[in-house]
Amino acid sequence: MATVSVTDDTFDTEVRNSDIPVVVDFWAEWCGPCKQIGPALEEIATEMNGKVKVAKVDVDSNPNTATSLGIRGIPALFIFKNGEVVSNRAGAAPKAALQSWIEESI
Repeated sequence: MATVSVTDDTFDTEVRNSDIPVVVDFWAEWCGPCKQIGPALEEIATEMNGKVKVAKVDVDSNPNTATSLGIRGIPALFIFKNGEVVSNRAGAAPKAALQSWIEESI
């Protein structure tokens, strides 16, 4: 499963009401580090299909969710499980580090 684009309007449906844990990547088109981790998150979404969903929120187009979570810098990654934040981290990281963090959190 590829990553899912999520908006302020679809956030609750796609993330908070998901049956499986969701990794949410808050990003923007102009953000270099966001672009660096994009391919790794796509691979993780495919490899962990059924275990975790990877969602992407463009903070420029959808500022409300990012604001409500107190996000001040991107990329910001949050893991939601049963509708609640269970872990979060900021900044780019190699795929192995991201995957390890996700597996430990879910």
